[in-house]
Amino acid sequence: MKINVLTLFPNMFIPVTDESILGRAKEKGILDINLINIRDYSLDKHKRVDDYPFGGGAGMVMTSDPIFNALNSIHAKRKKIIYMSPRGKILDQKLITEFSSKEELVILCGHYEGIDQRIIDYWNMEEISVGDYILTGGELPAMILIDAVARLVPEVLGSSASHDEESIYSGLLEYPQYTKPRKYEDLEVPDVLISGNHKLIHLWKFEKSLEITKERRPDLFKKFIESSNKLTKDERKILEKFMVF
Repeated sequence: MKINVLTLFPNMFIPVTDESILGRAKEKGILDINLINIRDYSLDKHKRVDDYPFGGGAGMVMTSDPIFNALNSIHAKRKKIIYMSPRGKILDQKLITEFSSKEELVILCGHYEGIDQRIIDYWNMEEISVGDYILTGGELPAMILIDAVARLVPEVLGSSASHDEESIYSGLLEYPQYTKPRKYEDLEVPDVLISGNHKLIHLWKFEKSLEITKERRPDLFKKFIESSNKLTKDERKILEKFMVF
């Protein structure tokens, strides 16, 4: 998968995209992350990329010409273009799954007070937000999107089970995890997890996921109930204990 990132600060991405899982995926050629410095495409002799907004207002707005030139340089017209924007759709698992199915993505990171609206309109960009708060630019949200999408690209993770069982993917928040030693600071690993009984371990994990999801994300819990038609008899019995709101 190729991900093109248009930004004024490409060096911000290197510590994220060159390390850990993303870094290994790049080394193996599974991911191709192309960082494009918008300022390189400014025709202004001082390499300016912003100007005052028409109609007045605080701050500066990124101008069309450098961004158009950068997008044209990668022939972006027929590609999926995402603009990281606080007024966009909230990034969720459905969108992440949709984006991960693309062979190539283009992500535009705004800065200052945003970008000229004509850029969004001409290039038919999809505006995406990572939450109801404002950041100094689109770089950090773009990193979140890249990391979330990359995990779903085949071979980036060692096993599809690594994400299938995790929070959100299964419809429930993830159950508690434990590792060695079995006892630490007088706190012990639940006996069931070292019992070797795979059925009981599975049911324990399922019950804990239900418990945590109902407490912390009742919206997800409700959705899970509405779509829980493939549960086993034992799973159904456990779910029924949590059905009282």
